Amino acid sequence: MKVNKVRFIEPGNLPYRKSIKNLYVYDKYIRTPSIGLLTLATIAKCEVEDTYMYSESISKIKWEDVLDADIIFIGIFTFSAPRGYELADYIGKNSSAKVVIGGLHASLNYTEAVNHCDYVLLGEGDESVVEFINAVKNDKPIDFAGVAYLKDGECITTGERVPPHDIDTIPDRNLLYNYQKMAGHNVIWPQVHASRGCPHNCDYCALVRHFGRKVRTRSVENVLEDIRQSIKFHDEKHHRITKVLWITDDNFFADRDWAVSVLKAIIDSDINYRFTIQARYEVGFDDEMLDLLKKAGFDELAMGIEFLEDEAFEQYNKKSTYHDILRSVENIQRHGMRVRGLFIVGADNHTVGVGKRLADFVIEHNICGVLIQSMYFVPGTPVYETHKHRLIDTDWSKCVGNVVHYPEKITPYDLQKEIILASRMIYSKKRLLGAILHKRGLERLLFIGEYFWQQSVRADLKKELPRLKKVTEECGLYNA
Repeated sequence: MKVNKVRFIEPGNLPYRKSIKNLYVYDKYIRTPSIGLLTLATIAKCEVEDTYMYSESISKIKWEDVLDADIIFIGIFTFSAPRGYELADYIGKNSSAKVVIGGLHASLNYTEAVNHCDYVLLGEGDESVVEFINAVKNDKPIDFAGVAYLKDGECITTGERVPPHDIDTIPDRNLLYNYQKMAGHNVIWPQVHASRGCPHNCDYCALVRHFGRKVRTRSVENVLEDIRQSIKFHDEKHHRITKVLWITDDNFFADRDWAVSVLKAIIDSDINYRFTIQARYEVGFDDEMLDLLKKAGFDELAMGIEFLEDEAFEQYNKKSTYHDILRSVENIQRHGMRVRGLFIVGADNHTVGVGKRLADFVIEHNICGVLIQSMYFVPGTPVYETHKHRLIDTDWSKCVGNVVHYPEKITPYDLQKEIILASRMIYSKKRLLGAILHKRGLERLLFIGEYFWQQSVRADLKKELPRLKKVTEECGLYNA
C-alpha cells in the first residue's frame, strides 16, 4: 500500500474556539500543544514527506486535509480520551485511512481504546511510528512489539515494547497547523522535554507506568539547541510579555550529573531567558543545584507537594513528609526562587476543612501559585486498582480537577466545594490588590493572570456541583 500522506491529531477536551478568554485564561479553549506528539510527527516526516499535525489546543481541524490521509495518528491523555474516541469514530466512518491511537491513556487502557481504531500503539512511539508506517508501506503484518488491535472481537496484543534509548529528536514546530500564529499568545509557553522516566513509584502516577523508572536523557547539546529553537519560534514575529520557557520533564533532577551538566551549559551559553520547571521536594536540599538553577535563569520551581499529611504520603507511596516539604520550600526561597505548589485532594484521610488547610499553607508559606487537582485514577496505576470500585463513572473528560470518586471521609459534593474554597481564598480580591501594589514584574503579571484563570477554573468546578450533589445523595455511602 502506498503511504503518501500522514496526519497527527491532538484532541482537546474543550476544542479550540475563538474567545476573548484566550487572551488571559489558560486551559479553556487554548492551551500549549503536545510536544510529545509533535516529536512523533517530526520523526514520521522522515518517512513520509507529506506529514502534518493538528492540535485542538490551538486550532480547529481542517477535515478536508485530514480525511484523505493514508494513516492518521491520534494521541490521547486521560482527560482527552472521550474526545479522541469521538474523532477516531468520525474518521473511521468518513475516511479509508488507517486510524491509530496512542498516548499515555491508550497505552494503559488499550482494551478500551482499541474499540475506536484499527490499532493502538503502546508506550512511546519514537520507533513504533516508523515501524508502523513501513509495515503499511510494504504490506507487512503489524506484528512488532507494542501493538494492540481487535481480531474477531478479541483484543490482541503483541507484547510490551522496550522504551527508546535515542530521544534526541528536536520537534519541528512548523509541522503543527497554526502554531506559529498562536505562539504569540502569552498563555502559550515555549516548552522543552529533556528527559523521560522517573525512579520513584508513587501509586497515583501514570507517567512512571508509561515512561518507566529508568531515566533516559537527551544529550546536553541537543537540549540546548531545542531551547534555542523553541525560544526563537515563540518570540520571533511576536511581542510576548511573559518570556518564560517551561522544561516539562517529570523529574529533571533524577540524573543529577546530567542535570548539572545541562544547567552549566545554559549558564555558559548565549541563552538569556527565564525558565520554570517541575521538581520533587528533594531538590530543595541540594544547595549546589539550587545555585545553578538561579544562575541559569530559573525563577520558579513547580513542586509536586501533593499532600500536607504524612498519612496521605504513606498511603500513596510518596516518599516524603510534611516536614520535608516545608524545609524544601524554605530553602528554595532562600536561594531567591519562587515555589509553585501542585496539590492533590481527595486522599482517603481527607475531610471537610482540607481546602482551608491547603489555602492557609499556601498563603502562610508564600507559595506563588497553585494547581489543585482532585485525585483521579488512570487505569494501569496501583491507585486505580485499589479505588476503581469508588469511581463515580468512567467519563474521563471529568478528570480536569473535578472530583471523580467517592472519598472515604468526605462526600464528592463537599470535596468539590473544598477545592473551590481553596482557590477562592488563595486568589481573593484582597490578595490580587496586594499583588498589584507590592509585587513587581513577572510575579505581578503571573498573579493577575492566574487570578482570572482561577475564576474560570472555579466557574467550571461550580457547574459540576449539581451533578455531584445528586450522585452523593444517590450513593448511600454517607447517610450514617
